[in-house]
Amino acid sequence: MNRITTILVVDDSRVSRMMSRAFILNKYPEWKIEEAGTGEEAIEKMSQIAPALVLMDVNMPGMGGIAAAEILREQYPSMPIALQTANIQEAIRNKAAAIGASFLEKPINEARIHKLLVDLGVG
Repeated sequence: MNRITTILVVDDSRVSRMMSRAFILNKYPEWKIEEAGTGEEAIEKMSQIAPALVLMDVNMPGMGGIAAAEILREQYPSMPIALQTANIQEAIRNKAAAIGASFLEKPINEARIHKLLVDLGVG
């Protein structure tokens, strides 16, 4: 696959963003990874980039991932969004489904990221 794909990784944890970046670039070294540390920053960055996927942490200070995902869903109805969290309660999964977002359980690892990319038709 030669097309360059941009992924927006949103997480308040710099380490989590770095891990997601490494996992994706290990398999797709030509892809571009943009990062945001907050939901607000993610929404702002969307005016500058057109990612193939937004990988969004749920629990962040300020605007959380669910609220940011709801706004992004309104603005970009067909863009894949995946919420990632260690909180695997059914309520969180249901909220993700209600806004048309995928769900990725933390801790993230290379296999989970790659399965998500394939399942969403991005990878």
